[in-house]
Amino acid sequence: MNDEVRVPAGLQAFTSGTGRVRLVPVAIFVVVGTLGVLGWVRSGDLKVLVLSGLLALFLAWSVKIADQWERVVVLRLGKFKKLAGPGLFMIIPVVEETPIWIDMRIRTTFFAAEKTLTRDNVPVNVDAVMFWIVRDPMKAALEVEDYQRAVFWAAQTALRDIIGKTELYAMLAGREQLDEQLKLMIDERTESWGVAVRSVEIRDVMIPTELQDAMSREAQAERERRARIILGTAELEIADKFSEAAKKYHENPEAFSLRAMNILYEGLKEKASLVIVPSNMVNSLNPGSILGYVAAQEEQLRAPKLEG
Repeated sequence: MNDEVRVPAGLQAFTSGTGRVRLVPVAIFVVVGTLGVLGWVRSGDLKVLVLSGLLALFLAWSVKIADQWERVVVLRLGKFKKLAGPGLFMIIPVVEETPIWIDMRIRTTFFAAEKTLTRDNVPVNVDAVMFWIVRDPMKAALEVEDYQRAVFWAAQTALRDIIGKTELYAMLAGREQLDEQLKLMIDERTESWGVAVRSVEIRDVMIPTELQDAMSREAQAERERRARIILGTAELEIADKFSEAAKKYHENPEAFSLRAMNILYEGLKEKASLVIVPSNMVNSLNPGSILGYVAAQEEQLRAPKLEG
């Protein structure tokens, strides 16, 4: 959880909270120490060397530098004194200390719940990621021992709680709602620690293989049921249209005969082969009367033109 780097005890006075050696305290120590050595060489007094060494160590230990995203808790004799940073600040060696350096940037925490039972008793493995930030460094340092670890355990516990209250289908279909509920639950627990949760996203929900097969068969059966319903609805609509067409053809037999001849023609055109038509069908079509009817209609159309 912590990203601190251990350094030798003799260099701890020149490091930041993350263990990085700072050049400014080192430079101060070197410069003051060099001046003390030169003074000792000139005067030959050992006290000058000792005093300059103590002064160099004091100044180097006093100067601290916090990065732009860091805040430092300063304790004086074990009591909270101030919140320092970012930039350069000074402390009183021995009397004051900087035990906690807090990163104010957005953090990313991965957490998971393994073999947790849902509301309908299905064991699932759930992975999630949380984005959070420290809003109140003083609370994060003083109200909880290790705020990073506390946030992790609060998130994992909240995830297990919400899984136990949710059914499997709701978990698979409504991840956005679960993300929001999980964010609110974690944020409520971490608010007193000075930590704010930006967002929580469930990455993956893994279910047993046997249940996956059963759900796949169920989905396939559901799709087949819908297909049959759509097909039946189409058949009803087609039957209604055929019923309307039958009424029209009953009122106009010539139109029915023309339609039958058109169907026969289309069949011959597509197949490009010889088709044997029963004689009774030819008689029912009555092509002669139909052609005569068509000719009579054409004569009626020509008559006004001739008179004109």
